[in-house]
Amino acid sequence: MNATPLEPICDQDALEAACRRLSEGDFLCVDTEFHREKTYWPELCLIQVSCAGFEAIIDPLNEALDLAPLLALIADEDRIKVFHAARQDMEIFTRLLGAPPRPVFDTQIAAMALGLGDSVSYDNLVQRVLRRRLDKSSQFTDWKRRPLTDKQLSYALGDVTHLRDAYLKMMGQLEALGRLDWVTDEMSALSDPALYNTEPRLAWQRLKLRKPQKEYTAVFASVAAWREQMAQDLDRPRRRILKDDAIQEIADQKPTSDQAFDRLRAVPKGFIRSKYAEGLQDAIERAIRDVDSWAPALPPRQHNAELPAGAPEMLKVLLKAVSDEENVVPRLIANAADIDKLARGETGPDIPAMQGWRYEMFGRKARALLSGQLALSFQNGTVRLFEL
Repeated sequence: MNATPLEPICDQDALEAACRRLSEGDFLCVDTEFHREKTYWPELCLIQVSCAGFEAIIDPLNEALDLAPLLALIADEDRIKVFHAARQDMEIFTRLLGAPPRPVFDTQIAAMALGLGDSVSYDNLVQRVLRRRLDKSSQFTDWKRRPLTDKQLSYALGDVTHLRDAYLKMMGQLEALGRLDWVTDEMSALSDPALYNTEPRLAWQRLKLRKPQKEYTAVFASVAAWREQMAQDLDRPRRRILKDDAIQEIADQKPTSDQAFDRLRAVPKGFIRSKYAEGLQDAIERAIRDVDSWAPALPPRQHNAELPAGAPEMLKVLLKAVSDEENVVPRLIANAADIDKLARGETGPDIPAMQGWRYEMFGRKARALLSGQLALSFQNGTVRLFEL
């Protein structure tokens, strides 16, 4: 049977019928409602999907429902999957599918190439692209509760009906401006499996190493792996197991007794004797015994040349002027690392701002500015560029 838009799909026949309709299109707009405040893994509560002329809400909390037909559509590489701020939804479907969906289109990234802002919110996007205002009164719904009201379901469904309209309009604008290629690399990066790798041995990469010494980094990596495994096994947020600052302090102090643990500032007193600390002392001792095995292979430290006085600031002014003129978010053209490298005189292929459309828009001018062939001035509050 087919579900009406405000009746979540709860049985297999309705899901398969909906997927047949969804399979008729070449794109699929997707959004989810989930909870994660008290868990490591997202608790998926609703899946909203739409294509041209059809939309549906699916109830993944119904244990009798097999999501395989929908997941097959999302895994289909001949179909574009449209999200807004895709990262968390991508994480959910990567876990369900075993690999990140591709290809994807993220309207938040597309907004950067259309000058709509950096990290623009969904409601802001809908207002600016579609001239619609969203009713956000159901924004903080407990999506695990059943039954959900028509108002709550209508709010959830709107996340993919407005998304569908915004996607079609933004695609047209990007193609008309010749900017679709500008965001292709950014969107392709969302399907990199490394972004969603939860292997405990890699957990240290999400944190900031404060020292390069091998014994410190070995304990740091081992404790980070221990915390990641505990968080997964107990299905609790990492910070509920042990805070990041505590990992830093443990790696620095390397406590080997209960008394040493109780002297740490970032670790709650008595924590080492709690059930949540099971295996922590072993993780520290393993790393100390086998430093070479646990210490991450770090790239050699680079001694960058000192930044020429004023060069980064001049480049930032140039970047702002170019981005304003072209109506593009500056970060899409060049980031802070690009600016510093250019200020030092680097021009290698590892600098995105010196490649492709970014070079034509900004990199060429940056090189001219630093070589004295281009000048900046202010006229009536506006930055002007002059070739010398």
